[in-house]
Amino acid sequence: MRLAISVVLLTIALVLLQSAAAGSPKNDSKSAPAKVYVCPMPEHAQEFDKPGTCPLCGMELVEKDKRFRVAVLVFDYAEDIDFTAPIEVFGESGAEVFTVAATKAPIRTVFGLRITPDYDLEHAPPSDVLLVPGGGVGNTLHNDKVISWIAQRAKQSRYVMSVCNGAFIIAKAGLLDGLSATTTASHIDELAEFSPTTRVLRQRVVDNGKVITAGGLSSGIDGAFHLLEREFGRHRAEDVARGMEYHWQPESSWSRANDADLRLPDVKLPEKANWQKISSHGDTNQWEVSGRLFIPMSQDEFLDYSTKQIVAKGWTLRDSEKGK
Repeated sequence: MRLAISVVLLTIALVLLQSAAAGSPKNDSKSAPAKVYVCPMPEHAQEFDKPGTCPLCGMELVEKDKRFRVAVLVFDYAEDIDFTAPIEVFGESGAEVFTVAATKAPIRTVFGLRITPDYDLEHAPPSDVLLVPGGGVGNTLHNDKVISWIAQRAKQSRYVMSVCNGAFIIAKAGLLDGLSATTTASHIDELAEFSPTTRVLRQRVVDNGKVITAGGLSSGIDGAFHLLEREFGRHRAEDVARGMEYHWQPESSWSRANDADLRLPDVKLPEKANWQKISSHGDTNQWEVSGRLFIPMSQDEFLDYSTKQIVAKGWTLRDSEKGK
């Protein structure tokens, strides 16, 4: 009797299983892995199973594998502040930053910092930003492999940002054709000659949309904050600036390239002359330089000597006493 009941129950169970299988379509595919969310700040390592905000800093959580990525081109004699300053900004924002060079051989920066690149050109992973610093750019400008890589990587990146005379590198790659750009103050005119179709502006940061150029040296900090603001909003960029104790002034129109002293004509001093600068100050409209000059000639002789040089460069002298 017990055996008969067991057989009946087993039969019913088999029928139910077959019925369930017949009623549900077969799915052999593996289930998608669960999404993992993290804080953009890498030191806040806690992982979460749904979107939200970080309980430590309040920043919005992002998918673990979708952090903002910045590729930094490095090369021998790259200017240290051109790339280390933006790295600080992007790193503080929570971005994943890595360096790329022609090869993985160590490079030396302008001030002798030894850096081993994370990747060579062939193995660099995708990135949202390509950052190109300046410095000793001569060899890079003549490295066709690097220039071709920049042109190709630009197509795959959301932003390309140059700092200082790194603008010459991206210009060589064709990225500034028909666009506006800036560079370090002392190379403004040179960039206009180097890239004739580029409108070179005396600004600290120039934004063309995809391509952003920053002026010299510390200008890269403002360029990086400008990019952060575009990507994550003013509030996020301001938070990062305060965290760095940096006085970010995005509305400021100041640019070193606009200061009046950069337009002063150079005067070649006579042999055995000795110039000792005491002060130098001004703004975009006027500049005053004072110092001590020791020359092997009379004052009138030197005035005549220097006046001829200034007039030859297209300047007009004014008699300050007569107001002319």
